[in-house]
Amino acid sequence: MTKVHWAAIAGAAVIGMAAGAAWAAAPAQKEGGNTPPGWSYEVRNGQRVPRVPRKVNADGSWTEEIRQGNCTVTRTGRDGEVRETRKCD
Repeated sequence: MTKVHWAAIAGAAVIGMAAGAAWAAAPAQKEGGNTPPGWSYEVRNGQRVPRVPRKVNADGSWTEEIRQGNCTVTRTGRDGEVRETRKCD
């Protein structure tokens, strides 16, 4: 091979290493930070995780509130029984 070919190969190698270093130095993506605010779940480790905070009482019952348009949906449950109430403005 001639000197021109070796220079082209060496130049391509340098560019490839620089691109790899720039990719490795890029900041890591935040977990769950890219889910739009209107969605009802977050994506963490490739899994859908509910975004709604569930309030758990000492007796094991729980309550959560979800906004759906102009309505507030309140879900409460205990021992596998779930009750849902809607209040629309």
